[in-house]
Amino acid sequence: MQKDINDLIKIMERLRNPDNGCPWDVKQTFETIVPCTIEEAYEVLDAIERRDYNDLRDELGDLLLQVVFHSQMAKEAGLFDFSDVSQAICEKMIRRHPHVFGDLDRDEWANDPLGIWEIQKRQERENKQDDKPKGTLDGIARPLPALLRAYKLQKRAAMVGFDWRNAGEILDKIEEEIAEVREVIEADKVNQDNLEEEIGDLLFACVNYSRKQGIDPEIAMRNANNKFEERFRHIEKRLIEQNKDIKATSLEEMEELWNEAKALKKAGKQLSA
Repeated sequence: MQKDINDLIKIMERLRNPDNGCPWDVKQTFETIVPCTIEEAYEVLDAIERRDYNDLRDELGDLLLQVVFHSQMAKEAGLFDFSDVSQAICEKMIRRHPHVFGDLDRDEWANDPLGIWEIQKRQERENKQDDKPKGTLDGIARPLPALLRAYKLQKRAAMVGFDWRNAGEILDKIEEEIAEVREVIEADKVNQDNLEEEIGDLLFACVNYSRKQGIDPEIAMRNANNKFEERFRHIEKRLIEQNKDIKATSLEEMEELWNEAKALKKAGKQLSA
């Protein structure tokens, strides 16, 4: 029999039953489940990048389970339930698409879709029922990956005019930050706290340059990671073919195989898997 979301909700209710449910599920809290939620989101991304759509189906199910899990715990605490979550996102999507569900002209939206989306989000923040002053950076979650959060912080600040005039100025800033890293390193005694701070400033400036050039730094970093992994695996495979132990291989030999990987990729050839 075909199962739907209501079946999943009932399954989670049963798993969380303190009398006859699963002991592991029963003892979980919002805080203990967070790492699982984050991991499942990244596994969705991994399936998409691998273009494994059967796996994507399964990973989306795992991610949906996390939503149901959190909703069930909230229901038990008398906060909200899954239907409230569904209601809230439906209302939000209608509200944020006035060019589809409202009277905003579609051409007007097409000219500045992200700008209109951000305006809608800002209005939602301002309409929240609390007495706290609304800051420009409110609502940007602290647990986001650091590169992504830096990008969002900079983008939000830029919306109120706090931004570099052009990308060239940021390149100058990057060079300045590199010089400050060198200054710490060249000191008689390296202060690790200072070095960490200066490297952070350097990375933040790189994110700013990426943003100014219209590049998502998180995507750029993922692509760089994938490229590094692909080339390094090529080194390992070639050394295995040569019956060599990678730990006994010189850096020069590994660099030669690294350049081989670059050349093969540039020529459009498949690297060793």
